[in-house]
Amino acid sequence: MTEEEKQKEVDIPESEEELREVPEEDNDEGTSENLEKALAEANDKYLRLYAEFENYKKFATKNKEDLLKYANENLMTGLLTVIDHLELALQHSSDSDNTESLAEGVELTLKEFKTVLEKHDLTEIDAMGKIFDPTVHHAMSHIESNEAEENTVLNVFRKGYMLKDRVIRAALVGVAKKTDNSENHSEVSDEN
Repeated sequence: MTEEEKQKEVDIPESEEELREVPEEDNDEGTSENLEKALAEANDKYLRLYAEFENYKKFATKNKEDLLKYANENLMTGLLTVIDHLELALQHSSDSDNTESLAEGVELTLKEFKTVLEKHDLTEIDAMGKIFDPTVHHAMSHIESNEAEENTVLNVFRKGYMLKDRVIRAALVGVAKKTDNSENHSEVSDEN
């Protein structure tokens, strides 16, 4: 191999100008690599920030929807005592025959009031005869009974209500409990 072929193969610079250009090219490559890395990092940060912002927007939208959906909850909770009083008045007025007109008026008022509340998605929790559910019922007492299934609601002390799909007041109930058979067994053994 001749000297020229070796220089072409290795690409050795022959003049001073070519020597000066070689470091500049290396420097440009290093700078472009650094710029590409910086650009990639900036792009990565941008994508992460964009994803975080999109998640925040979804979170804020859901919070706003929940706020609008349950905005009347405090109002509805306050009106429940009115329903309780009207129902109590109906109970007391039904005991006496002289107050039929009063009872009828209160009954119509209560019916209309409940209709208005139902239009605003307030619904009564149907508890009587249902299996006890701690998410919608609050047990006030256990009632011993052999006739009813265990954990069945036998008595409703105060009605419960839901606003859309949220319980705003649990029903106060009495729950069935099987009677103790130990007393029956002891009585049978005493007879023998």
